[in-house]
Amino acid sequence: MTGTDLAGQASEPVQQDGFTVRLDNFEGPFDLLLQLISQHQLDVTEVALHQVTDEFIAYTRTLGEHWDLNEITEFLVVAATLLDLKAARLLPAADVEDEEDLALLEARDLLFARLLQYRAYKQVAALFGELEAGALRRYPRAVSLEERFESLLPEVVIGVGPERFAEVAAAVFRPKPPPTVSLEHLHQHQVSVREHAALLRVRLAERGVATFTELVADCGHAVEIVARFLALLELYREQVVRFDQEDPLGELVVHWVGGSVEQAQADAEAQRARQDEEEYG
Repeated sequence: MTGTDLAGQASEPVQQDGFTVRLDNFEGPFDLLLQLISQHQLDVTEVALHQVTDEFIAYTRTLGEHWDLNEITEFLVVAATLLDLKAARLLPAADVEDEEDLALLEARDLLFARLLQYRAYKQVAALFGELEAGALRRYPRAVSLEERFESLLPEVVIGVGPERFAEVAAAVFRPKPPPTVSLEHLHQHQVSVREHAALLRVRLAERGVATFTELVADCGHAVEIVARFLALLELYREQVVRFDQEDPLGELVVHWVGGSVEQAQADAEAQRARQDEEEYG
C-alpha cells in the first residue's frame, strides 16, 4: 500500500503489522501520534487529518478479509475526537462575541479530556489482557494427601452427646421471657460508711484476721461493697487495722490491731450514737 503526503508525493509502503502514519512532521504508529498530542508535544493543528484518513482507508483495503473491527472502531473514535479538537483549536483565542463560539472554546477542553480518557481505558484494557493471559497459565494443584501425613490427622472428637443436643433443642423451642426494664437505678440504695465501719470494727475484733472477700460476702449491692472499702480506709486511718497483700492485685488480708472485742464493741456503740445525734439532732 502507498500513502500520499502533503506535497502529493507517494509515501513508503505502510507496514502490515499495524497502521503507521507518515506525515511531514511525524512518522510512526497511530497510537504514538495520539500520545504526542495528548502530552502537548505535537500541535493537533499541524496534523493533516485528511492524509491520515486516506492512509488508513488504503491500509484497510490491503488487509482484505483479514481486517480487524476493533482497530477500525478505535481509529474512528480517535479520528472524530481529533477532528473536533482541531476545529476547536482553530478558533481565535481573543474575545468571543458569539455564544456558539464560546461554547466551542469550552468544548475544546472537554474534547481533550475525552482523548485522555480514551488512552486510559486502552491502557487498562491492555493490563487486564496481560492479567488474563497470566492467569490462563496457572493451574491448581490437584493431588490427594500423602500417606505419611494421613496418620498425623487428629481424630474427630464430638464432645456433645444426645442429652446436650436435647437441652439445646429445648432451649430453642422454650418461649423467651418478656423483656423487663430494671428500676433499681431509680431508687438508689443509701448506705452509711460509719455504720459499716462500726460493723467491721466488731467483726474484725472477733475474727482477728479476715480477707476483703469475706468482709463483703453479705453485701447485696455494689454500693455496699464500696461503703465497706471506705470504712476499712477509715479504720486504717485510726490505726486499728493492718493490710497485707502478697501479690499485686491479689487478695487483700485485713488484720485487727485495735484492742479487745469489748473495746471494739464500745467504740462501735459510741460511733453509732454520734451518727444518730448528727442525723436526728
